[in-house]
Amino acid sequence: MPRRRDRHDRGLRGPIALPNQLTGRVVPLRRRLGRQEFFTEAVTDAIARIGVSYPGGLDGVDVGVEEVPYLATLWSGDRVPLAVSVEATSLRPAQIVVYRRPLEHRAPTRGELRDLVHRTLVEQLAALTAQNVRDIDPTLDDED
Repeated sequence: MPRRRDRHDRGLRGPIALPNQLTGRVVPLRRRLGRQEFFTEAVTDAIARIGVSYPGGLDGVDVGVEEVPYLATLWSGDRVPLAVSVEATSLRPAQIVVYRRPLEHRAPTRGELRDLVHRTLVEQLAALTAQNVRDIDPTLDDED
């Protein structure tokens, strides 16, 4: 196989992996998830973890993701909220809305973002259900 060169720093110009020996198909390379995709995956994983540690805790609760809080009247002080929980009414179920950009801003790495998303969802669910954070997820401390 001839050597390929990296012209104008645009990356390799040839195949990186040989085709699969059994099928003859090109091996698809896994690309890194984008910021929105990663955040959605982190929220989904956090919901699954809560479902394991606190079964039925999210029944009747809608969880949503927004970029940023759009109304400044929803919070007070200088800090932008990471999430908000809204109690159920006769017309709609309870809701937890997680804000992607403020959470990304506070987490320096993707691993810490995943942990922060989980922690935020647990805290919002605790506030919504009047439960202790440790009752929902025993691995978390109340005062972190």
